Amino acid sequence: MIMSKETLIKSIREIPDFPIPGILFYDVTTLFKDAACLRELSDVMYEMYKERGITKVVGIESRGFIMGPVLATRLNAGFVTIRKPGKLPAETIQQTYSKEYGTDTVEIHKDALDENDIVLLHDDLLATGGTMKAACELVKKLKPKKVYVNFIIELKDLDGKSVFGDDVEVESVLTL
Repeated sequence: MIMSKETLIKSIREIPDFPIPGILFYDVTTLFKDAACLRELSDVMYEMYKERGITKVVGIESRGFIMGPVLATRLNAGFVTIRKPGKLPAETIQQTYSKEYGTDTVEIHKDALDENDIVLLHDDLLATGGTMKAACELVKKLKPKKVYVNFIIELKDLDGKSVFGDDVEVESVLTL
């Protein structure tokens, strides 16, 4: 059964005023708990990237850890994590970035990628793009051949795509 994007969108739970007042939070866990939605997401993302030679899927903590490994398995690629500081056990490199209320940092193992890799960076939601831009800059420090960026949901009105350079293809399964 092929599901429409509208059906996937209707399956997303909306939570007003989370995590702070004035924010409408799009909860993708409702997509993950429904077997048909999970399968459809997996199929759609696989179709998007199956011909691109992806060797590593990189997921951003924490919701990027859900579909990232699913997609890596489908693409016959490895899976790599980007995490907050202090969570990875081996030698890491870091990227610090600005947020609305200060700064944050993400890390990746220094030996996670190399110049032969074609990387697909994945996370659940593109809002302003700050975290993914930092993750993208972090991945580029390891000099892979190519970097693609993927989200389940893009919040179009926030124009998060504009923070990425022309050298990075940014795609989303759903646009809200």
